[in-house]
Amino acid sequence: MNSPEVKRYIRKHSSLFWYIPDDRKEDISPDVLVEFILNYGDIEAVKELISLFGIEKVAEIFFSSINLSERRKGNYHELTLNYFTLFFSKYAHGNIFRKTE
Repeated sequence: MNSPEVKRYIRKHSSLFWYIPDDRKEDISPDVLVEFILNYGDIEAVKELISLFGIEKVAEIFFSSINLSERRKGNYHELTLNYFTLFFSKYAHGNIFRKTE
């Protein structure tokens, strides 16, 4: 269950979650929230997300999601995936979240 702050944030950006029924938007998972904001949100929405969860948590969710499966990784636009992999690796110590080969 999302906190009141997260629910408020989701309502503010509800147009980004177009395929989710209105009565279920506030209960989306952190994975879905991060994916949609990074893919479709503007820079202000991304800043708010990082403010809300913290950069380490957003990075953890991002790297966990893209390392879960190729399908989940494919949910991110190619440029978004590249940019935020570099961004979180630099600013959130993303190396600890990356899959080791």
